[in-house]
Amino acid sequence: QVHLVESGGGPVQAGGSLRLSCAASGSISSINAMGWYRQVPGNQREWAVHISSGGSTYYAASVKGRFTISGDNAKNTVYLQMNSLKPEDTGVYYCFADASRGSYAYPRSWGQGTQVTVSS
Repeated sequence: QVHLVESGGGPVQAGGSLRLSCAASGSISSINAMGWYRQVPGNQREWAVHISSGGSTYYAASVKGRFTISGDNAKNTVYLQMNSLKPEDTGVYYCFADASRGSYAYPRSWGQGTQVTVSS
């Protein structure tokens, strides 16, 4: 089983910065990808960013150039540096991990979510 713990988030003014982190624990032998989705009330959860086990990074167009994801493989932890935040970045950010134990691939795991509120 995989357990994800998120931290960071909170209120910030437009143009400001926040940093999220997400740590994975459990019976894990490898993690293929970790990242974040975000959800605005009334909308579906949407993919925002992820990093692969090889270190490749992928960003939604809405966050590219402003958000930066990085990872610490030894700690099974990823970080999301969010700069130049806009009110439309407001929402709940959910960390996810695609992890394996040997040849068994766990279903995608999710963190508890952390609220980001950007005021204008």
